[in-house]
Amino acid sequence: MDTPDIMIYVHPELPAEGRAKVEKEVMGCNGVIAADFDHHKHPHALTVVYNPDAISGKQILAAVQKYDPAASMVGM
Repeated sequence: MDTPDIMIYVHPELPAEGRAKVEKEVMGCNGVIAADFDHHKHPHALTVVYNPDAISGKQILAAVQKYDPAASMVGM
């Protein structure tokens, strides 16, 4: 199984509580294997490893945008 990853940037001022909610929301999506913010270097960058047969990058982005409508996906 191919497990690509994507990076999604949220607003830098999204508080830690908001980032924790984003991680929980994304981890609850069918097909997501891991979702973690880099709390030290880039606290606004969420890396998600997922199964593309079960979920798309756009669906993951939509889940993040529930908490930050301006969130954006960046190429890796």
